[in-house]
Formats: sequence, C-alpha cells, structure tokens
Amino acid sequence: MEAYVPKSSKYIFITGGVLSSLGKGIASSSIGLLLKQRGYSVTVMKFDPYINVDPGTMNPYQHGEVYVTEDGAETDLDLGHYERFLDVNMSRQNNATAGQVYYDVIMRERRGEYLGKTVQVVPHITDEIKRRMRVFDGKVDVILIEIGGTVGDIESLPFMEATRQLCLEIGRQNALNIHLTYVPYIRSAGELKTKPTQHSVKVLMEHGIMPDILLCRAEHKLDKEIRAKIALFCNVEERSVIEALDADTIYEVPLLFAKRELDSIICEKLHMKKSKLDMDTWSKFVHRIKSPKKEITIALVGKYVKLQDSYKSISEGIIHAAAINNTRVNVKWIDSESLTDENVKEQLDGVHGVLVAPGFGSRGIEGKISAMKYIRENKIPFFGICLGMQCAVIEFARNVVGLKSANSSEFKKNSENVIDLMPDQRGVTQKGGTMRLGTYPCVVLPKSKAYAAYGTEKIKERHRHRYELNNDFRDQLAQGGMVFSGTSPDGRLVEIIELKDHPWFVGVQFHPELKSRAVTGHPLFIDFVKASLKHSTKE
Repeated sequence: MEAYVPKSSKYIFITGGVLSSLGKGIASSSIGLLLKQRGYSVTVMKFDPYINVDPGTMNPYQHGEVYVTEDGAETDLDLGHYERFLDVNMSRQNNATAGQVYYDVIMRERRGEYLGKTVQVVPHITDEIKRRMRVFDGKVDVILIEIGGTVGDIESLPFMEATRQLCLEIGRQNALNIHLTYVPYIRSAGELKTKPTQHSVKVLMEHGIMPDILLCRAEHKLDKEIRAKIALFCNVEERSVIEALDADTIYEVPLLFAKRELDSIICEKLHMKKSKLDMDTWSKFVHRIKSPKKEITIALVGKYVKLQDSYKSISEGIIHAAAINNTRVNVKWIDSESLTDENVKEQLDGVHGVLVAPGFGSRGIEGKISAMKYIRENKIPFFGICLGMQCAVIEFARNVVGLKSANSSEFKKNSENVIDLMPDQRGVTQKGGTMRLGTYPCVVLPKSKAYAAYGTEKIKERHRHRYELNNDFRDQLAQGGMVFSGTSPDGRLVEIIELKDHPWFVGVQFHPELKSRAVTGHPLFIDFVKASLKHSTKE
C-alpha cells in the first residue's frame, strides 16, 4: 500500500517576541507532537537569522550544542527537540541560516544567473527563503516553521517579509501564525502586565503578519480579564490567547497545551479534520519523570558546564533513560578544568555513575584523565562520549599499559599518540563542516556490554569528530585488558571500547545522545543508568 502524500501542506509559522529564550523550540516541538498524535505527518523547520553558515564553528557558550542530523548537517540545537518529541529524523533541509541564504544568492549572482539584474533583499533573498520554506511542500501534512530571534531584530526582517509573502501566496486557509510572547509579573505591584505583549504584536503587525494564536509565557495563571485584554488589544480571539506556564519538565508542555485545546484550535483554523488525540503513552512517560520510584546521582564531567545547553542532548538522553528505569537522576555538573588527581575523590564522592562528555581542544583534558583513573580504579560505572572515550584511552595507555606517548599536551600534534587525527583530516585548514559527520554503521562484538545494550551486532550512530584511536597501539591496549567492542565494518575505526575487569565501562567514538528519543530512549543511556542504579545499591 502506497503512503499517503498530501497535495499541499498546511503551514504554521512560529515567531517570538519581547525577549529571547522563551522556548519557541519547545513550543514548536509540542505543537508538532500534538498534531502527530492526531494522525498527521509533521516536520519542523528552523530558520536562524545569524550570518554563520551553520553553528559548527561557534563556541558552545555562544550557541549551546551543535546538533548533527543523519545526513551530517551541523544544525541548531532546536532540531534535537524536534527529533526527541516527534521521533522523526530531520535533515539539513530542516535548518537554514541567513548565512546559507545569502551565500547561495551571492553564488548565483557570480554565475550570472540573475542576468545582470540588481540583486536585492526583496525579491532575491526573500525568494530564496521562501524556496527553502517550501522544500517539504506536499510531502507532509503540516510544516511548522520556527523563525529564530525576536520580532523587531534587524537580522530577522527578511525572514518576516518572506513569511508575510508566503502566507499571502498559499492562502489564509493554509497558513497559521503563532506568536510566543511574555507576560511579566511585577512583584511590587502584584500584577501581570500585558503591555510587552501588546508592543510585540504591534511590531509583528508592522511586518504585515497578523497572529492567529498567542502563546503567553507567564509565571502566574492568566485570568479571564487578562486574556480578554490581550485579545482585544492584539486583535486575537480570546480563546486563542493561551497561557504557557513554566512546567516541571519540558515533556509536560504538550499535555498543558492539550488541556487548553491548542491542537483543536489549530485544526479548526486550518480546516483540518479533528481525529482523536492519543497522548496515553506520552502521559505515562511524563508521570515516570515527575514521580519516579528510585533516585541516583550521576556526574557529568565536561569543559562547557557553565552553559548546560552545551550538553543538551546528553541531559535529555539521561532524562529519557531515567524515566525508562523509573528513576530520578540528579546530575552533578563538574568542570573538567577544576579536576586534579588531588581533588578528584572529593569531587566524585557519592556519585553512582560518571559520564565524561565530548569537547574540542586540549583544555580540560587532564581533568578528565584524572576522573578516568579514579573511575577505573574504583569500579564506578562509566560512559564516555567522543572525547570522553578518547580520554579513557589516554588514561589507560598511561597508567595501565605504560605508554609514554599518551601525552595530552601533545594531543593535537603528536602523530605517535594513542589518539591521532583521522587520515582524511590531516592537512584540513577549513574548520566548518569538514569533520567526520553524520550516520555511519558499526559492528558490535557479541558478549560485550555494548551488545547487551543494543541486542544486535549491526548498529548505526551519528558522528562528529576529527580524531580516532591510533591503530598502531591496538595490540598493546588489548594486552592490557581493553576490549574493542565496536568497530567500523572494515575494522579500521574503533567505535566502542570497554574494560574486561570493570562492571560497566563503555566509551564510544560516536554521539549516541543524538539518537535518544522521548519514551524510547537510547540503549546505551538506558544500560548506563541501570548500571549506576546497581552500583548505588552496593554502597
């Protein structure tokens, strides 16, 4: 039976006002989930107004984590939310930046494709934005488009204009505008203030965009009088003014939206048939997050812990696995630069498992190596991801095998190190988009911890790295007790390492957090939390 393909798609545009970080990504993901649970096929797109071609070269403190898609695109972290909520793989087509748009237009001009015309923001830039917005047209029922930034920002103007034009072209029956805004509570006055929302909607309307629905972030519930006031002065019907209160977990947001009938209102406004909303499985998942039976502490050792969004997918992967294990995981964030051989015992005291996070550069590596030695010697469950795995190899080579070349100060230079540049990365000068990116297959060794987690020998995982374990040292590491439990199909690249005499010690070259999903989780995260739970009962 052939899959149903709609002749044309419905579009939902999501903009934000007043201030940043209100949660457009969570709102977009939640709306997408509600529509999916009504039986519609959904995809979500993110349009970022910054000039960077992608976030691949941006400091994590600037942007948070870089999310890598199946096809190897380095994208905004909100694509992670889309995938985790919807359990649908995104691609490079789901994320566009102003840098990509301008670059493509300029390259066309250089090739003479505009036939000598003056190239302008309108129509050339806006046409390219609209082309990208319509790339999934007819392939899914609903396309949600999140416009990054805040209404009124200079860099967002072309995207707002493109949105206005596209809404006009596809017709009001096929387009819906949702505006996420903020209703602050003034404690000294003891009241909520609607003026910021009014001004935000006014700016939006100056761009020719009339909001159909307002999602109002607030610390306190909006009473009928407040909603009526916002509706009147923002030209939106009262029932379409929907409060978006802080939730105990982001995964509760779809349930809160459903209580306010947001999905029903959307279906009515877009003339979509209202099939039954099924949120039973999701509700049980949220219940396990909010009311678990057990509790443990896991340390997350990284170099970007001052901004926890730098490890967003890892944090969510832990939450998913914790819920599946009916456990609350308290994450202890540890800056790897603060760790030394002298204080590591104090820092890791009382934790039931340790996850050593990925990262770039030599900064903080010695601290991670100090953690690795303590973890290995004290049999604490360990999960290392990318650089975390590489640091485990360096520590083992130094302190167990006795290899002098395992010197982290030469981490990026010494071709005789146990961790070395991949052959195809040597001589690369351009940084952006040149690493080993995207999904690659891996063969898992039977009777290993990794096999016990996956339950299969053939897996596929996402990668983002330049360095790998140096094969020249494999025999020496193996003789010391290291197990290479996962490799590329040709055996050239070590993907997973384990230790024979440790209850749960697994390091992976890939990024399993990128494939963890709400409700189902990821096999390695699930087994890591399970092992940490077991360790907690031994204390």
